[in-house]
Amino acid sequence: MVTRYGISIIGAGRLGRSLGRRLRERGWKIHSVVTRSQTTARRAVRSIGGGHARSSITAEAFLAPVVLIAVPDSVIQQVSEQLANAAGSGDARGRFILHSSGSLSSDILLPLRKLGASVGSIHPLQSFSGVGAPDLEGRLFAIEGDTGAVRVARLLARTLGGQVMLLDSAAKPLYHAAASMAAGLLLADLEAAVQIFVSLGMKRREALRALLPLTRQVLENEERLGPRAAWTGPLARGDFRVVKAHEGALRSRQEEYLAAYRALNRLAARVLSRDPDGMLRALDQISQEVAYPPKAKGVTA
Repeated sequence: MVTRYGISIIGAGRLGRSLGRRLRERGWKIHSVVTRSQTTARRAVRSIGGGHARSSITAEAFLAPVVLIAVPDSVIQQVSEQLANAAGSGDARGRFILHSSGSLSSDILLPLRKLGASVGSIHPLQSFSGVGAPDLEGRLFAIEGDTGAVRVARLLARTLGGQVMLLDSAAKPLYHAAASMAAGLLLADLEAAVQIFVSLGMKRREALRALLPLTRQVLENEERLGPRAAWTGPLARGDFRVVKAHEGALRSRQEEYLAAYRALNRLAARVLSRDPDGMLRALDQISQEVAYPPKAKGVTA
């Protein structure tokens, strides 16, 4: 495959290694791979299959026209400033700088924009376990930023077989909140159910084996039939007596369980019910009847 672009990667953790490897496989030339130590940089280069291992940010990163900053959100600004300093008395015109944060906009790369770089962000809607490089075919890539950076980010996403969602910079936190609800928060909800089953005497593996097929079936029904047809459980049936019994039973757990159950029921009423206001009133009545318990002490999950 013809080389499309050269790219330097700053921060070669799970995301940086995975993107670097997939891009290299599809013809992108990997230049600098920068991590906090030479050892981890060499390890990342081996995983990616190309690039020059570096333990600090220097002007050599700009030997590639594209620089991907794949570090935790909390240090993106610091890396941006270090890259700007590395440019020295020169400038960054002709360079495209992208960060991979889902929640932060390209504005955090202002020091590089001031030097003439075209800056943006690209966020793959995909979890990265660190075991291998996931196939990104068909995955959504959220993109925003300057015109040139957006153009390069689109090319990067298409190279990986992804779909592009062009965002306004101000919408990044809302986009990322939605992604978190569909991933990490869904996991928390499932794990809470697993821990309740374990407290009832099941082994953890047995609890997962019992609950995962149920969760998968609902998600499959959502995809195949749509949200209202997939909606199941007492609230979907309007069985408020059972909902009230659930709330009473959850009083035995730490307070977050009952709070989450109530919040999720209210969210379900808002986004799934044909009469959200009526259902919310009924849920409010149940909450008044089932007094919120004091914080549980000595209760283990």
